[in-house]
Amino acid sequence: MNYTIRPAGPEDTAGITALRRMPGVFEQAASLPSDLTVESNLRRRHSGGLGIMVRTDCQGQGIGTALLEAVLDLADNWLMLRRVELEVYADNQRAVRLYEKFGFETEGRKREASVKNGAYVDLLVMARLRTP
Repeated sequence: MNYTIRPAGPEDTAGITALRRMPGVFEQAASLPSDLTVESNLRRRHSGGLGIMVRTDCQGQGIGTALLEAVLDLADNWLMLRRVELEVYADNQRAVRLYEKFGFETEGRKREASVKNGAYVDLLVMARLRTP
C-alpha cells in the first residue's frame, strides 16, 4: 500500500471529520468528533500531546507505525519537544502496544474517565520522554 504522510490542511477537513465519526475509529478515540484543543501554557512548551486515527479498513497495515514515526520525528527534531503525551482507552491493547513500541510508558490511569458504548471506561495516561 502506498500512502503519503503530510500535515493536514483545510482541504482535509471533511475527510478528518468522516474519519473521526467512522465506526471502528470513533469508539477508540478518547475525544468527541468535534473536540479539538491546543495547549497554550508557556510553562509546558517543552511538551505536546498527540492523537492518531487510522481508517478501519486500513488498520493492521503499518500506518499507525508510520504516523507515529513521522509525528515523533517532528516532535524531536523540529519542535524540540522533551515530552510527548497521550491518552488511550485502557482496553485498546493494540494501541497501547504500538505506543509502548515507541517508548511510551503508562504514567497513570483515569478511572471511569470517559464513556464508550454506553459504559464508563478507564483511560491510560501515557508519555514518552526524550533524553538529551
